[in-house]
Parts: sequence; structure tokens; C-alpha cells
Amino acid sequence: MNFKVIFMRNKENKHLGIEIDPELLYKLQYVAKYEGRSGNGQILYLIRKCVSEFERQDGEISVPEELKKKS
Repeated sequence: MNFKVIFMRNKENKHLGIEIDPELLYKLQYVAKYEGRSGNGQILYLIRKCVSEFERQDGEISVPEELKKKS
């Protein structure tokens, strides 16, 4: 039985493309799988962690109103 999984993307999210060497990509995917995340999820986790540590040390980064999440 074949199932097609459809993911609904948030069209307001931005796409970020990076170049990465194959060995580093393999290691990133290994760590992500070990921690129960996808590669994309692991990258987002690391970015959030980096921003959080920066803000804790250097103060909150102000975001322009037009970029803030709408609740």
C-alpha cells in the first residue's frame, strides 16, 4: 500500500539554501537522527539555540513589526 504524505508549508516562511560538504552533511544528519529530528529540524534547532544564546548574552534583538508573527 502506498501513501502520499502532504506537508502544508507556511508560505510566509523563507527558504535558506546553503552549501555544505558531504562529510559534514552526513554528520549533521547522523546527529539529527540520533536526536529524533530531521536534518531541517536540526538546523532550525541549532539556529534557535544560537539566537537564544546571543540574546541571553548581548540582549534581545528587536524585530521590525512587519516581520513579527501574527497571532
